[in-house]
Amino acid sequence: MPKQPQFERSSCPIAVTLDIIGDKWTLIVVRDLLRGVTRYSDFMKSPEQIRTNILAERLKRLESHCLIKKTQYQDHPPRYEYHLTEMGLSLAPVIREICLWGNEFFPGTLVPSEKLMFRQN
Repeated sequence: MPKQPQFERSSCPIAVTLDIIGDKWTLIVVRDLLRGVTRYSDFMKSPEQIRTNILAERLKRLESHCLIKKTQYQDHPPRYEYHLTEMGLSLAPVIREICLWGNEFFPGTLVPSEKLMFRQN
């Protein structure tokens, strides 16, 4: 279960959701996870060039809200993979709709791969 939120602004579901995923970087991380990115170094290859401190904070936030699960794949030095939980996967239709909206109203934007657009939860 996700942690019981301390409502930062209000108990409005839009405000609560935006407090968790409502910034550019968090949705970029979720997008990459939906595309199959799992390792920290691979997130760093994203064309948006997220800074390491921002990536680390967003991964911690997503984990604290049970949207991703961190699994250690190497001991020395410790390294982790990140995977969307069922709750995190449920964001796929939201990401799809944002992509479709952007493609419709901002000509020239990239059309997402079928893997992202048609991923089943």
